Amino acid sequence: MEDEVVRIAKKMDKMVQKKNAAGALDLLKELKNIPMTLELLQSTRIGMSVNALRKQSTDEEVTSLAKSLIKSWKKLLDGPSTDRDTEEKKKDTAITSQNSPEAREESTSDSVRLKCREMLAAALRTGDDYIAIGADEEELGSQIEEAIYQEIRNTDMKYKNRVRSRISNLKDAKNPNLRKNVLCGNIPPDLFARMTAEEMASDELKEMRKNLTKEAIREHQMAKTGGTQTDLFTCGKCKKKNCTYTQVQTRSADEPMTTFVVCNECGNRWKFC
Repeated sequence: MEDEVVRIAKKMDKMVQKKNAAGALDLLKELKNIPMTLELLQSTRIGMSVNALRKQSTDEEVTSLAKSLIKSWKKLLDGPSTDRDTEEKKKDTAITSQNSPEAREESTSDSVRLKCREMLAAALRTGDDYIAIGADEEELGSQIEEAIYQEIRNTDMKYKNRVRSRISNLKDAKNPNLRKNVLCGNIPPDLFARMTAEEMASDELKEMRKNLTKEAIREHQMAKTGGTQTDLFTCGKCKKKNCTYTQVQTRSADEPMTTFVVCNECGNRWKFC
């Protein structure tokens, strides 16, 4: 099965290279009859070949079938859903499309904006996700840039910083889910254009920030309660033994308490379990 898909992909790539799509419709019909899997999409990169052919072809039947295949393959990445979920998604898509950049996307000759669109598209090509999904990364990049420009209405530093932050987060190797969600359409271009750094952060970073916030609250509470003065601890900074400590249950009840220590001489703080 994989060899057959690879054979078709190679033929399509040659068609695109030679700009001759004769026989493309037959190849697409062959693909339609092949039971596709996510693993097959990723290993053969057939989504990329079909999408490239779709962009170049002027044959309405070819572009229509190519779009249909890409749409069906996209569902493999989205995972199974109920009929009710599908209906709700259709409604949401209809509502979103009225206000999305795709509906109001404008062409531009501004060199800064065109360059930003190229860089956003390149960031969306990071990894192999866009191949498996069969997403049009150039169109998505243009839609994201359009949404940013519609809000800022300028190509000043604020605009450039907004574009740079999107690119940086899309290319983040530790946060592939963000890029995948943008490519799949789970995060629409206009929403992605407005997201804050906190909203774009990986789950790991969000958890780290959450823990740091909790830690800061605990230290603040410790400072307010005062703690117990002792000479049992030696400050690693000034070597004095004039300290104040507080014990707090930071983990589960069956684990040891965390001891927070403050040096009364130099203000150095440390903790241990």
